[in-house]
Amino acid sequence: MLYIGVDLGTSAVKLLLMDGEGKIEKIVSREYPLYFPNPGWSEQNPEDWYTQTMDGLKELLSECDKNQVAGISFGGQMHGLVILDAEDQVIRPALLWNDGRTFEECDYLNEVIGKEKLSEYTANISFTGFTAPKILWVKNKEPENFAKIQKIMLPKDYIAYKLSGVHCTDVSDASGMLIFDVKNRCWSKEMLEICGICEEQLARVYESYEAVGTVLPEIAAELGIPESVKVVAGAGDNAAAAVGTGTVGDGMCNISLGTSGTIFISSEKFGVDQNNALHAFAHADGHYHLMGCMLSAASCNKWWMDEIIGTKEYAEEQKQITKLGENHVYYLPYLMGERTPHNNPNARGTFTGMTMDTTRADMTQAVLEGVTFALRDSVEIARSLGVKIDRVRATGGGAKSPLWRKMIANIMNVSVEIINSEEGPGYGGAILAAVGCGAFASVEEAGDKLIRVVDVTEPDAELVAKYEKKYQVFKKLYPALKDVFGDVAGV
Repeated sequence: MLYIGVDLGTSAVKLLLMDGEGKIEKIVSREYPLYFPNPGWSEQNPEDWYTQTMDGLKELLSECDKNQVAGISFGGQMHGLVILDAEDQVIRPALLWNDGRTFEECDYLNEVIGKEKLSEYTANISFTGFTAPKILWVKNKEPENFAKIQKIMLPKDYIAYKLSGVHCTDVSDASGMLIFDVKNRCWSKEMLEICGICEEQLARVYESYEAVGTVLPEIAAELGIPESVKVVAGAGDNAAAAVGTGTVGDGMCNISLGTSGTIFISSEKFGVDQNNALHAFAHADGHYHLMGCMLSAASCNKWWMDEIIGTKEYAEEQKQITKLGENHVYYLPYLMGERTPHNNPNARGTFTGMTMDTTRADMTQAVLEGVTFALRDSVEIARSLGVKIDRVRATGGGAKSPLWRKMIANIMNVSVEIINSEEGPGYGGAILAAVGCGAFASVEEAGDKLIRVVDVTEPDAELVAKYEKKYQVFKKLYPALKDVFGDVAGV
């Protein structure tokens, strides 16, 4: 049988066709516009998502036996606000995850309602990207649109609705709305009241691997697929990517070294750190996960290489780095402020410890180490909650560097695994479709059968000890500079 994974991203939708053995048969992508009506605003037209998804599906299925298609599922950009009226028509353009207009509403939620209450109700605190402050913004700034709302949806769920006719969402994506009781996997009555909405205005919540229905007859006819094709709930992009890397079950950890850096830790048990430095969300495997996000990861290295020393020879520069664990230069990787664990938009990048004998290689090494130390901050929070982490899977552009993988292994004292798949949310969506169709008994079973480790970097006890001392110094730098950052930023 064949399974479709839809990765609804910010710039494009990526569609993937997978067979029952996990082999990727075809990948198709379609772009759509992104609108910035005011500084800090970020919007898209949900209808663009749908038209481009349908167009992409036709190409995806053009050369296969369409009768073999069994299911379709999704990974998608999280936190976006899609609002529908009584006729299920989109009321206004969607407010996206990277839209920053809701700082007043965030302050209200965090300071007036209070972070403790938010954490009690949802396991998280408010960020500008989350959905609840967006709902409040529409209520405060566009009351005429707020009055029309019959359904509140998330981006991927709008596509699922258009394909199936069912207003649905899943537990992982709902977790990023700040109106979902993550621990109990249901809508938070307290948060609904705070936002001025009722449960009838929200979609029904499913586990990520559950079928919500089948494709509508008109969709089946347009695509030439059976009307029995199941539409499976899917997951938010990070949870879907975790499924696509086999980061499921207890104590699995995925580190994504892309433009930003993400730590994703799966856990069978629910847990929240006292400072809410990590997001505590429901996971697509039926359990839970913790997630930390640093805003500048591989982009730090790109900035250093491209803009500062002016070279594209990344591997050549890294060849000059030979003395791991002995560098006296430290780098704070906060070029765009920082999210996890400091949640400080005024944080800045710094180099500390240079002397007259500091070399170009020392500086390059400091950048790579600084990003890794900052990622370890998130790992340490998870460990403090009792989560055992002794191996991680590394993905993203930065993970292609053997040197960087070696640093991760020794700075975090973990085995670093590279796997056979790089397709992230789309592949995770296809796996969820397969589970929803009964091809596998669970998400964990699917991960075990479809995802293989192709390379492992093990920690070295001597290097681990050296880096432990370095990390203890690194930990002291941000607290020492925290107040200075505000002055530097002019606030």
